[in-house]
Amino acid sequence: MIAENKTDRRIHVMHMTDTLDLGGRERVAVELVNQMPRDRYRTSLCTTRRDGPLTNSVSADVGRICLYRGHTLDFGAIRNLVRYNRKQRVDVLHAHGSSILVARLAAMFSPWPAIVWHDHYGTNERKERPAWLFRLLLRHVAGVVAVSKPLAEWSQNRLHFPKDRIWCLPNFVDTTKQVTANCELPGRRGTRIVCVANVRPVKDHLTLILAMRQVVGIYPEAHLLLVGAHPDANYLTRVQREIQIQGLQSHVTLMGIREDVGSILQCCDIGVLSSTSEGLPVSLLEYGATSMPVVATRVGQCGDVLDNGNAGLLVPASESTQLANAIVSLLADESKRKSLGRAFFNRVQTQYSAEAVLGQLSEIYDTVLASR
Repeated sequence: MIAENKTDRRIHVMHMTDTLDLGGRERVAVELVNQMPRDRYRTSLCTTRRDGPLTNSVSADVGRICLYRGHTLDFGAIRNLVRYNRKQRVDVLHAHGSSILVARLAAMFSPWPAIVWHDHYGTNERKERPAWLFRLLLRHVAGVVAVSKPLAEWSQNRLHFPKDRIWCLPNFVDTTKQVTANCELPGRRGTRIVCVANVRPVKDHLTLILAMRQVVGIYPEAHLLLVGAHPDANYLTRVQREIQIQGLQSHVTLMGIREDVGSILQCCDIGVLSSTSEGLPVSLLEYGATSMPVVATRVGQCGDVLDNGNAGLLVPASESTQLANAIVSLLADESKRKSLGRAFFNRVQTQYSAEAVLGQLSEIYDTVLASR
Protein backbone atom coordinates (compact mmCIF):
# COMPACT_ATOMS: atom_id res chain seq x y z
CA MET A 1 0.00 0.00 0.00
CA ILE A 2 1.26 3.50 -0.88
CA ALA A 3 1.82 5.64 2.22
CA GLU A 4 -0.51 8.57 2.86
CA ASN A 5 0.71 11.95 1.63
CA LYS A 6 -1.36 14.80 3.04
CA THR A 7 0.42 17.43 0.92
CA ASP A 8 -0.31 15.71 -2.40
CA ARG A 9 -3.10 17.69 -4.08
CA ARG A 10 -3.34 15.62 -7.23
CA ILE A 11 -6.67 14.00 -8.04
CA HIS A 12 -6.72 10.48 -6.60
CA VAL A 13 -8.53 7.99 -8.82
CA MET A 14 -9.09 4.40 -7.72
CA HIS A 15 -9.92 1.86 -10.41
CA MET A 16 -11.88 -1.15 -9.24
CA THR A 17 -12.25 -4.59 -10.77
CA ASP A 18 -13.25 -7.93 -9.31
CA THR A 19 -10.02 -9.74 -10.23
CA LEU A 20 -6.75 -9.34 -12.09
CA ASP A 21 -7.38 -12.28 -14.38
CA LEU A 22 -6.23 -11.97 -17.99
CA GLY A 23 -9.49 -10.50 -19.29
CA GLY A 24 -10.21 -7.43 -21.35
CA ARG A 25 -11.68 -5.23 -18.63
CA GLU A 26 -8.89 -6.20 -16.24
CA ARG A 27 -6.22 -5.25 -18.77
CA VAL A 28 -7.95 -1.92 -19.38
CA ALA A 29 -8.04 -1.18 -15.64
CA VAL A 30 -4.33 -1.95 -15.29
CA GLU A 31 -3.37 0.16 -18.30
CA LEU A 32 -5.41 3.09 -16.99
CA VAL A 33 -3.84 3.13 -13.53
CA ASN A 34 -0.40 2.75 -15.08
CA GLN A 35 -0.74 5.46 -17.69
CA MET A 36 -2.86 8.24 -16.21
CA PRO A 37 -0.63 11.37 -16.28
CA ARG A 38 1.18 11.61 -12.95
CA ASP A 39 1.34 15.39 -12.97
CA ARG A 40 -2.44 15.51 -12.42
CA TYR A 41 -3.34 12.13 -10.94
CA ARG A 42 -2.29 9.56 -8.44
CA THR A 43 -3.90 6.20 -8.90
CA SER A 44 -4.89 3.13 -6.92
CA LEU A 45 -6.18 -0.26 -8.01
CA CYS A 46 -8.69 -2.24 -5.95
CA THR A 47 -9.57 -5.87 -6.62
CA THR A 48 -12.77 -6.83 -4.85
CA ARG A 49 -12.32 -10.62 -4.92
CA ARG A 50 -8.74 -11.62 -5.73
CA ASP A 51 -5.62 -10.67 -7.61
CA GLY A 52 -4.36 -12.66 -10.59
CA PRO A 53 -1.79 -12.95 -13.39
CA LEU A 54 -1.93 -9.21 -14.15
CA THR A 55 -0.74 -8.28 -10.65
CA ASN A 56 2.89 -8.03 -11.75
CA SER A 57 1.89 -5.65 -14.56
CA VAL A 58 0.77 -2.92 -12.12
CA SER A 59 3.27 -0.07 -11.80
CA ALA A 60 5.09 0.26 -8.49
CA ASP A 61 3.69 3.75 -7.81
CA VAL A 62 0.08 2.57 -7.97
CA GLY A 63 -1.67 2.12 -4.63
CA ARG A 64 -3.01 -1.40 -4.11
CA ILE A 65 -5.72 -3.02 -2.06
CA CYS A 66 -7.37 -6.44 -2.42
CA LEU A 67 -10.62 -6.85 -0.51
CA TYR A 68 -10.86 -10.66 -0.79
CA ARG A 69 -14.63 -10.32 -0.90
CA GLY A 70 -16.12 -13.70 -0.07
CA HIS A 71 -19.76 -12.99 -0.96
CA THR A 72 -21.91 -10.27 -2.48
CA LEU A 73 -22.49 -8.21 0.66
CA ASP A 74 -19.20 -8.71 2.47
CA PHE A 75 -19.35 -5.77 4.85
CA GLY A 76 -15.88 -6.46 6.22
CA ALA A 77 -14.45 -6.00 2.74
CA ILE A 78 -16.45 -2.82 2.21
CA ARG A 79 -15.26 -1.47 5.56
CA ASN A 80 -11.64 -2.02 4.52
CA LEU A 81 -12.23 -0.12 1.30
CA VAL A 82 -13.84 2.78 3.16
CA ARG A 83 -10.80 2.96 5.47
CA TYR A 84 -8.46 3.01 2.50
CA ASN A 85 -10.49 5.74 0.80
CA ARG A 86 -10.34 7.91 3.92
CA LYS A 87 -6.64 7.41 4.55
CA GLN A 88 -5.64 7.91 0.94
CA ARG A 89 -8.23 10.62 0.20
CA VAL A 90 -9.69 8.99 -2.86
CA ASP A 91 -11.62 11.43 -5.07
CA VAL A 92 -13.01 9.10 -7.75
CA LEU A 93 -14.00 5.44 -7.69
CA HIS A 94 -13.82 4.19 -11.27
CA ALA A 95 -15.68 0.88 -11.13
CA HIS A 96 -15.25 -1.60 -13.98
CA GLY A 97 -18.12 -3.99 -14.64
CA SER A 98 -19.70 -5.70 -11.64
CA SER A 99 -17.43 -3.98 -9.10
CA ILE A 100 -20.00 -1.15 -9.21
CA LEU A 101 -21.86 -2.71 -6.27
CA VAL A 102 -18.88 -2.45 -3.91
CA ALA A 103 -18.06 1.04 -5.17
CA ARG A 104 -21.62 2.17 -4.62
CA LEU A 105 -21.66 0.95 -1.01
CA ALA A 106 -18.22 2.35 -0.16
CA ALA A 107 -19.08 5.79 -1.57
CA MET A 108 -21.87 6.14 0.99
CA PHE A 109 -19.20 7.01 3.55
CA SER A 110 -16.57 9.73 3.95
CA PRO A 111 -14.78 10.96 1.86
CA TRP A 112 -17.79 10.32 -0.43
CA PRO A 113 -15.85 9.85 -3.66
CA ALA A 114 -17.53 10.39 -7.00
CA ILE A 115 -18.36 7.17 -8.86
CA VAL A 116 -17.77 6.47 -12.53
CA TRP A 117 -19.12 3.18 -13.85
CA HIS A 118 -17.23 1.63 -16.78
CA ASP A 119 -19.47 -0.69 -18.80
CA HIS A 120 -17.54 -3.33 -20.77
CA TYR A 121 -20.46 -5.72 -21.20
CA GLY A 122 -20.13 -7.78 -24.36
CA THR A 123 -23.22 -9.97 -24.39
CA ASN A 124 -26.15 -7.57 -24.22
CA GLU A 125 -26.70 -8.27 -27.92
CA ARG A 126 -27.77 -11.77 -26.86
CA LYS A 127 -28.97 -11.51 -23.29
CA GLU A 128 -30.86 -8.69 -21.66
CA ARG A 129 -29.51 -7.49 -18.33
CA PRO A 130 -31.83 -6.67 -15.41
CA ALA A 131 -32.31 -2.95 -15.98
CA TRP A 132 -34.06 -2.47 -12.62
CA LEU A 133 -30.95 -3.64 -10.78
CA PHE A 134 -28.63 -1.34 -12.67
CA ARG A 135 -31.01 1.61 -12.24
CA LEU A 136 -30.76 1.01 -8.50
CA LEU A 137 -26.96 0.67 -8.56
CA LEU A 138 -26.49 3.83 -10.63
CA ARG A 139 -28.35 6.10 -8.24
CA HIS A 140 -25.95 8.87 -7.22
CA VAL A 141 -23.37 7.66 -9.76
CA ALA A 142 -21.69 10.66 -11.37
CA GLY A 143 -21.08 9.23 -14.82
CA VAL A 144 -21.13 6.21 -17.09
CA VAL A 145 -18.32 5.26 -19.46
CA ALA A 146 -19.32 2.77 -22.16
CA VAL A 147 -16.91 1.02 -24.49
CA SER A 148 -19.42 1.02 -27.36
CA LYS A 149 -22.31 3.06 -28.69
CA PRO A 150 -24.89 0.28 -28.06
CA LEU A 151 -23.86 0.16 -24.39
CA ALA A 152 -24.12 3.94 -24.13
CA GLU A 153 -27.60 3.80 -25.66
CA TRP A 154 -28.57 1.03 -23.22
CA SER A 155 -27.66 3.22 -20.25
CA GLN A 156 -29.66 6.09 -21.69
CA ASN A 157 -32.73 4.22 -22.93
CA ARG A 158 -33.06 1.35 -20.44
CA LEU A 159 -31.53 2.87 -17.31
CA HIS A 160 -32.76 6.42 -18.00
CA PHE A 161 -29.34 7.74 -17.07
CA PRO A 162 -28.80 11.38 -18.10
CA LYS A 163 -27.43 11.58 -21.63
CA ASP A 164 -24.96 14.32 -20.74
CA ARG A 165 -23.38 12.02 -18.14
CA ILE A 166 -22.77 9.10 -20.51
CA TRP A 167 -19.53 8.94 -22.47
CA CYS A 168 -18.51 6.46 -25.13
CA LEU A 169 -14.83 5.79 -24.56
CA PRO A 170 -13.05 3.08 -26.52
CA ASN A 171 -10.60 0.65 -25.01
CA PHE A 172 -7.01 1.38 -25.88
CA VAL A 173 -3.60 -0.18 -26.20
CA ASP A 174 -0.07 1.10 -25.71
CA THR A 175 1.40 1.26 -29.21
CA THR A 176 4.79 2.43 -27.92
CA LYS A 177 5.56 -0.55 -25.69
CA GLN A 178 8.69 -2.43 -26.72
CA VAL A 179 8.32 -6.23 -26.57
CA THR A 180 10.96 -8.90 -27.10
CA ALA A 181 9.74 -11.51 -29.55
CA ASN A 182 9.54 -15.13 -28.39
CA CYS A 183 9.36 -17.33 -31.46
CA GLU A 184 9.89 -20.67 -29.73
CA LEU A 185 6.29 -21.57 -30.46
CA PRO A 186 4.42 -24.39 -32.19
CA GLY A 187 4.06 -23.93 -35.95
CA ARG A 188 6.26 -21.86 -38.20
CA ARG A 189 6.37 -18.29 -39.47
CA GLY A 190 4.13 -17.60 -42.41
CA THR A 191 1.37 -19.99 -41.28
CA ARG A 192 1.05 -19.30 -37.55
CA ILE A 193 -2.42 -18.13 -36.48
CA VAL A 194 -3.31 -16.86 -33.01
CA CYS A 195 -6.53 -16.30 -31.08
CA VAL A 196 -6.22 -14.44 -27.77
CA ALA A 197 -9.47 -15.10 -25.92
CA ASN A 198 -10.46 -16.92 -22.75
CA VAL A 199 -11.96 -20.29 -23.63
CA ARG A 200 -15.66 -19.79 -23.00
CA PRO A 201 -18.78 -20.16 -25.17
CA VAL A 202 -19.14 -16.51 -26.22
CA LYS A 203 -15.68 -16.63 -27.84
CA ASP A 204 -16.91 -19.54 -30.01
CA HIS A 205 -13.70 -21.52 -30.31
CA LEU A 206 -15.75 -24.40 -31.71
CA THR A 207 -16.47 -22.49 -34.92
CA LEU A 208 -12.79 -21.57 -35.14
CA ILE A 209 -11.81 -25.24 -34.81
CA LEU A 210 -14.17 -26.15 -37.65
CA ALA A 211 -12.67 -23.37 -39.75
CA MET A 212 -9.17 -24.65 -39.02
CA ARG A 213 -10.12 -28.07 -40.38
CA GLN A 214 -10.80 -26.37 -43.72
CA VAL A 215 -7.67 -24.20 -43.53
CA VAL A 216 -5.42 -27.18 -42.88
CA GLY A 217 -6.91 -28.94 -45.89
CA ILE A 218 -5.39 -26.18 -48.04
CA TYR A 219 -2.37 -25.22 -45.92
CA PRO A 220 -1.21 -28.37 -44.09
CA GLU A 221 1.44 -26.43 -42.15
CA ALA A 222 -1.05 -23.97 -40.65
CA HIS A 223 -1.04 -23.92 -36.85
CA LEU A 224 -3.45 -22.23 -34.44
CA LEU A 225 -2.41 -21.00 -31.00
CA LEU A 226 -5.26 -20.53 -28.52
CA VAL A 227 -4.06 -18.13 -25.81
CA GLY A 228 -6.28 -17.53 -22.79
CA ALA A 229 -7.64 -18.84 -19.52
CA HIS A 230 -9.96 -21.83 -19.21
CA PRO A 231 -12.71 -20.57 -16.87
CA ASP A 232 -15.36 -22.98 -18.15
CA ALA A 233 -14.24 -26.59 -17.71
CA ASN A 234 -17.20 -28.01 -19.63
CA TYR A 235 -16.62 -25.80 -22.63
CA LEU A 236 -12.88 -26.54 -22.56
CA THR A 237 -13.71 -30.25 -22.74
CA ARG A 238 -15.92 -29.61 -25.77
CA VAL A 239 -13.13 -27.68 -27.49
CA GLN A 240 -10.59 -30.41 -26.76
CA ARG A 241 -12.99 -33.06 -28.04
CA GLU A 242 -13.64 -31.10 -31.24
CA ILE A 243 -9.91 -30.77 -31.85
CA GLN A 244 -9.65 -34.56 -31.66
CA ILE A 245 -12.74 -35.18 -33.80
CA GLN A 246 -11.35 -32.93 -36.52
CA GLY A 247 -7.92 -34.56 -36.30
CA LEU A 248 -6.22 -31.28 -35.46
CA GLN A 249 -4.07 -32.34 -32.50
CA SER A 250 -0.88 -31.38 -34.38
CA HIS A 251 -2.41 -28.14 -35.74
CA VAL A 252 -3.99 -26.54 -32.65
CA THR A 253 -2.25 -25.77 -29.36
CA LEU A 254 -4.04 -24.66 -26.19
CA MET A 255 -1.51 -22.28 -24.65
CA GLY A 256 -3.49 -21.39 -21.53
CA ILE A 257 -2.78 -18.23 -19.55
CA ARG A 258 0.33 -16.43 -20.74
CA GLU A 259 1.92 -13.29 -19.37
CA ASP A 260 3.98 -12.84 -22.55
CA VAL A 261 1.08 -12.26 -24.93
CA GLY A 262 2.80 -9.34 -26.64
CA SER A 263 5.87 -11.47 -27.25
CA ILE A 264 3.75 -14.25 -28.73
CA LEU A 265 1.93 -11.88 -31.06
CA GLN A 266 5.23 -10.65 -32.47
CA CYS A 267 5.82 -14.14 -33.85
CA CYS A 268 2.39 -14.83 -35.31
CA ASP A 269 1.12 -14.05 -38.80
CA ILE A 270 -2.67 -13.74 -38.49
CA GLY A 271 -4.83 -12.76 -35.53
CA VAL A 272 -8.36 -14.19 -35.24
CA LEU A 273 -11.43 -13.50 -33.12
CA SER A 274 -14.42 -15.77 -33.64
CA SER A 275 -16.70 -14.36 -30.92
CA THR A 276 -20.48 -14.38 -31.15
CA SER A 277 -20.63 -11.21 -29.05
CA GLU A 278 -18.17 -8.54 -27.94
CA GLY A 279 -17.93 -5.07 -26.51
CA LEU A 280 -14.65 -3.63 -27.75
CA PRO A 281 -12.12 -6.48 -27.42
CA VAL A 282 -8.71 -5.47 -26.11
CA SER A 283 -7.11 -8.46 -27.84
CA LEU A 284 -8.18 -7.04 -31.20
CA LEU A 285 -6.36 -3.80 -30.39
CA GLU A 286 -3.33 -5.79 -29.30
CA TYR A 287 -3.26 -7.45 -32.70
CA GLY A 288 -3.25 -4.03 -34.33
CA ALA A 289 -0.47 -2.74 -32.10
CA THR A 290 1.80 -5.40 -33.60
CA SER A 291 0.72 -4.64 -37.21
CA MET A 292 -0.89 -8.05 -37.46
CA PRO A 293 -3.53 -8.70 -40.14
CA VAL A 294 -6.81 -9.77 -38.60
CA VAL A 295 -9.93 -11.79 -39.25
CA ALA A 296 -12.76 -11.02 -36.84
CA THR A 297 -16.48 -11.61 -36.59
CA ARG A 298 -18.70 -8.61 -37.18
CA VAL A 299 -19.96 -8.28 -33.61
CA GLY A 300 -19.82 -5.49 -31.05
CA GLN A 301 -17.35 -2.80 -32.06
CA CYS A 302 -15.15 -5.09 -34.16
CA GLY A 303 -16.47 -3.56 -37.37
CA ASP A 304 -15.68 -0.05 -36.18
CA VAL A 305 -12.22 -1.01 -34.97
CA LEU A 306 -11.42 -2.59 -38.35
CA ASP A 307 -12.84 0.43 -40.22
CA ASN A 308 -15.63 -1.71 -41.70
CA GLY A 309 -13.18 -4.00 -43.43
CA ASN A 310 -10.57 -1.48 -44.55
CA ALA A 311 -8.16 -2.46 -41.77
CA GLY A 312 -8.98 -6.16 -41.46
CA LEU A 313 -11.33 -8.86 -42.67
CA LEU A 314 -14.82 -9.20 -41.19
CA VAL A 315 -17.02 -12.29 -41.33
CA PRO A 316 -20.42 -13.20 -39.84
CA ALA A 317 -20.41 -14.93 -36.47
CA SER A 318 -20.81 -18.73 -36.34
CA GLU A 319 -19.91 -19.17 -40.02
CA SER A 320 -16.94 -21.54 -40.11
CA THR A 321 -16.62 -21.64 -43.91
CA GLN A 322 -16.49 -17.87 -44.29
CA LEU A 323 -14.02 -17.67 -41.41
CA ALA A 324 -11.85 -20.32 -43.07
CA ASN A 325 -12.00 -18.57 -46.44
CA ALA A 326 -10.87 -15.29 -44.91
CA ILE A 327 -7.93 -16.95 -43.14
CA VAL A 328 -6.92 -18.78 -46.33
CA SER A 329 -7.04 -15.54 -48.32
CA LEU A 330 -4.47 -14.01 -45.95
CA LEU A 331 -2.25 -17.09 -45.89
CA ALA A 332 -2.22 -17.00 -49.70
CA ASP A 333 -1.16 -13.36 -50.04
CA GLU A 334 1.76 -11.99 -48.02
CA SER A 335 1.42 -8.51 -49.55
CA LYS A 336 -2.22 -8.41 -48.45
CA ARG A 337 -1.20 -9.40 -44.94
CA LYS A 338 1.36 -6.61 -44.82
CA SER A 339 -0.94 -3.93 -46.21
CA LEU A 340 -3.79 -4.80 -43.85
CA GLY A 341 -1.36 -5.01 -40.93
CA ARG A 342 -0.04 -1.51 -41.68
CA ALA A 343 -3.56 -0.11 -42.08
CA PHE A 344 -4.65 -1.64 -38.81
CA PHE A 345 -1.61 -0.35 -36.91
CA ASN A 346 -2.23 3.18 -38.22
CA ARG A 347 -5.87 3.01 -37.17
CA VAL A 348 -5.06 1.77 -33.68
CA GLN A 349 -2.38 4.43 -33.28
CA THR A 350 -4.71 7.29 -34.23
CA GLN A 351 -8.00 6.09 -32.72
CA TYR A 352 -7.18 3.66 -29.91
CA SER A 353 -3.84 4.75 -28.47
CA ALA A 354 -3.33 5.68 -24.83
CA GLU A 355 -2.77 9.33 -25.75
CA ALA A 356 -6.08 9.56 -27.62
CA VAL A 357 -8.14 7.95 -24.84
CA LEU A 358 -6.53 9.39 -21.69
CA GLY A 359 -7.22 12.96 -22.77
CA GLN A 360 -10.92 12.15 -23.06
CA LEU A 361 -10.93 10.40 -19.69
CA SER A 362 -9.34 13.42 -17.99
CA GLU A 363 -12.19 15.58 -19.27
CA ILE A 364 -14.70 13.08 -17.87
CA TYR A 365 -13.09 13.21 -14.43
CA ASP A 366 -13.13 17.02 -14.51
CA THR A 367 -16.85 16.98 -15.29
CA VAL A 368 -17.87 14.52 -12.56
CA LEU A 369 -15.74 16.25 -9.92
CA ALA A 370 -17.13 19.67 -10.81
CA SER A 371 -20.64 18.39 -10.05
CA ARG A 372 -19.87 17.19 -6.52
